[in-house]
Amino acid sequence: MTDSVRVLQVSAEIYPLLKTGGLADVAGALPAALAGAGCEVRVLLPGFPAILAGLQNAAPVGRFTLPWGEAAQVLGGTLPAVPGADGAASLAYVVEAPSLYERPGNPYEDAQRRPYADNHRRFAALGWAAAHLARGLDPNWSPQLVHGHDWHAGLVAACIKLTAGRRVPCVYTVHNLAYQGIFGADQFADLGLPPAAFQMDGLEFHGQISFMKAGLFYADKITTVSPTYAREIQTPEQGFGLDGLLRSRRNDLSGILNGVDTTVWSPATDPLIPRHYGVEQMTGKARCKAALQAEAGLEARKDAPLFTVVSRLTEQKGLNLVLAGVDDLVHGGGQLLVLGSGDHALEAAFAHAAQRHPGAVALRVGYDEHYAHRIFAGSDITLVPSRFEPCGLTQMYGLLYGSLPLVRAVGGLADTVVDADLATLDDGTATGIVFASFSEADYRHAVRRALALHRQPRAWSRVRQNGMQQDFSWTQAARHYRAVYSAALPDLPKQPT
Repeated sequence: MTDSVRVLQVSAEIYPLLKTGGLADVAGALPAALAGAGCEVRVLLPGFPAILAGLQNAAPVGRFTLPWGEAAQVLGGTLPAVPGADGAASLAYVVEAPSLYERPGNPYEDAQRRPYADNHRRFAALGWAAAHLARGLDPNWSPQLVHGHDWHAGLVAACIKLTAGRRVPCVYTVHNLAYQGIFGADQFADLGLPPAAFQMDGLEFHGQISFMKAGLFYADKITTVSPTYAREIQTPEQGFGLDGLLRSRRNDLSGILNGVDTTVWSPATDPLIPRHYGVEQMTGKARCKAALQAEAGLEARKDAPLFTVVSRLTEQKGLNLVLAGVDDLVHGGGQLLVLGSGDHALEAAFAHAAQRHPGAVALRVGYDEHYAHRIFAGSDITLVPSRFEPCGLTQMYGLLYGSLPLVRAVGGLADTVVDADLATLDDGTATGIVFASFSEADYRHAVRRALALHRQPRAWSRVRQNGMQQDFSWTQAARHYRAVYSAALPDLPKQPT
């Protein structure tokens, strides 16, 4: 076996072609990073219109029949829009099945935000495509290992291990245990798996099917997206009913912190922001802030600390805390800008807050990647007060762009932000504001601390510089993934660390 390992990465999204959250950023950045760690990676994606539109040099690789009798085709080609895709990392497979994937809007939900009734089939098809590629569907390339991401790829290992044919090792990465791909037991027959798979030691989860559980049970190795989250999901509080299974597999579970693609996220080179800046020359950030205030309809106050939220508007993200603290924030001299969509009640509550505080609170419903870049560049504080947070990327973007994260000490937030207290201000390690308890009182106190720190320009500048100098490159994460691959492939030579 050569030093290089052939890896098939399976995910539902990839930046910049299709993104609903951080999964896409990881799927887009990891292949190129793994190439630098001695891996030859090809990606497998469902044939959503946005992905097919980005696939160039497409050619049929092979066809297969899905368990319910529908035919699907795998196309091979390149994804030149994917960052770092100037080599083998751009090679891709796409499952072409128009009846499953060719739908407008959100890839998972209809216009009324209801999950598609056939989502179990849509993502079972992804698992079966991976199994067929593992067994030689492409006569010119086959993986030594398959790496699936999140519940959409949860059936990959089951399809490979429970049916006849070549069985390659599988690695499964949990990006968010709260989203498990739960379906009714009556849909099991569509999956094409043996009846014995529908039991406690398999896919069965409280009388239903869990794609997430399938990935956790059948994969050879499991990873998740931060060391702290790897520990948290083994507890009843954050295990979402799967903590027992995860504890039983703790020797196969690793927490690998996500990275940031600095070819996309860097205030020194970002083409999407009004002015470039860096640690040694921060003038451009003030210009970015003024431009952002004007764009958002906020008062042009350079002295007002600008707090921002870039997030799905869900209960998980702690946004009820943000709403509870709006008045304190504004009365303390701050401003708030929110970009996101999701829960209708949260959208309405933030809209009401903007009406109550014109010029101090602003909301844009939806997601706009370009606007998000301008927000990080122009803001002073990035709010991520999550109830739970597997890794979080927004706090890392905030750090790199000189927007101090205000976060709860949970998951990847705890792994990436150092609280500014007397000791860390003294030793130069402080990078943001961290609070512990998921309570309105603790959150409001954290906001007061951020406001107070902003009134101390020298201390604020030191903390901001510390954050901007953090190294969140994918290089270290790629080495950790390569080590997991080596553990799943015992005959694979170990890479030097």
